[in-house]
Amino acid sequence: MIKVNTTIKSIKDMVTAFYLKPVMVKLNLGRNKFVTFPATLSGIYPSLFTVRPDDKNFLGKTAYSYSEILCGRVKIEERAAE
Repeated sequence: MIKVNTTIKSIKDMVTAFYLKPVMVKLNLGRNKFVTFPATLSGIYPSLFTVRPDDKNFLGKTAYSYSEILCGRVKIEERAAE
C-alpha cells in the first residue's frame, strides 16, 4: 500500500484552515477505544494546537501536537455549523 506524502507542514496548514471553526475531534485511545466529540479549534501554536470542547463537562485533554495527527492518534474533520 502506498502512503500519501504527509508532512508536519501540510498538517499545520490543514489545522490553520480550521481555526475558530466547529470541528469533530476523534481520538484513538488504543485497544480499539475511540472518543469523538464536537469542539472548536481555539488556538494554534508552533508545536501544538488547542481545541475547546462544546460540552462543558468534558474532562479530556484539549491540546494536541501536530505529530499526533501524523501518527493517526487524532483526527479532525470540519463539521457543519448549526
